[in-house]
Amino acid sequence: MNAETPTAESMAPPATRRRHRPEKQVEITDPKAIRALAHAARLEVISELYSTQVSRTATELAAQTGLTPSAMSYHLRALQKWGIVIPAATAGDARERRWQAAGTDFTIHSLGGVASPELAVLDLELDAYRRRVRAYATARNARRESGDTADGPSSVVLASNLLYLTPDQRAELTRRIFDLLRDYELEDPDHLPEGAERMATMWSMIPDDRGPAAAKPAAAQPAPVKPAPVKPAAGKD
Repeated sequence: MNAETPTAESMAPPATRRRHRPEKQVEITDPKAIRALAHAARLEVISELYSTQVSRTATELAAQTGLTPSAMSYHLRALQKWGIVIPAATAGDARERRWQAAGTDFTIHSLGGVASPELAVLDLELDAYRRRVRAYATARNARRESGDTADGPSSVVLASNLLYLTPDQRAELTRRIFDLLRDYELEDPDHLPEGAERMATMWSMIPDDRGPAAAKPAAAQPAPVKPAPVKPAAGKD
């Protein structure tokens, strides 16, 4: 038996060990594709399939979003048109098509203006997050009324910061955040560690131009003029 030097990743708890998978980025840049995403059910499908990396049927996704299976099938075909989801392999004589994410990561890139469609997508993402918060609050209140107070202080976490970052620092922070999140992905999404709960996360970074004028770069100041050195007078013999 060969002994191997343990690494930080190999020593991590099973629930936080990074999943070994080939990375495939799906990027959306076409404004028409971005507009096609501006639907709450479609965003929930993207979030579900890309976050879990598990295939789902239209019926399963419909139950999660509150739609009918036929309506969900329509949305899945629309997402397939833009290369966001793809049909998944089915086992045996499966009677319903399964769908999966077309990649491991999903991003939207747009250079649009104030009324650009990605802002509509952002609104829908925030609405979906609000629905999660309301559903959690309703379930928590029901548990408390029944005498269950098992929720810990960190069940819900919210943090907001204002930072001053250079373009290189913004890129570095984004990379580090996503690397950290990937560290907590399951190696096998079909096998949950004991005690694991499904948690929704959201991270955002957006320029904030409402700061004081002092935050703006200072105007360049002219360099001070140094006096010319004074040579000592030559001494007389």
